[in-house]
Amino acid sequence: MPKKIRQLIKDLEQAGFINRGGKGSHRNFIHPKGVVLTISGKLGDDARHYQEKEVVKKIKESQK
Repeated sequence: MPKKIRQLIKDLEQAGFINRGGKGSHRNFIHPKGVVLTISGKLGDDARHYQEKEVVKKIKESQK
């Protein structure tokens, strides 16, 4: 079962990412180390597989 968009956002915020806002259903996140990521979708939507993979990848990048 895929995660929800709200769970991806929660994971990013716990990893130190800051929500810079966005337009429409897009949210831009930035980490103090310069890692940037955009997540699209409503909070209750199921996350796409590529979104889940990208969140994991960016969190690992920010921990280096």
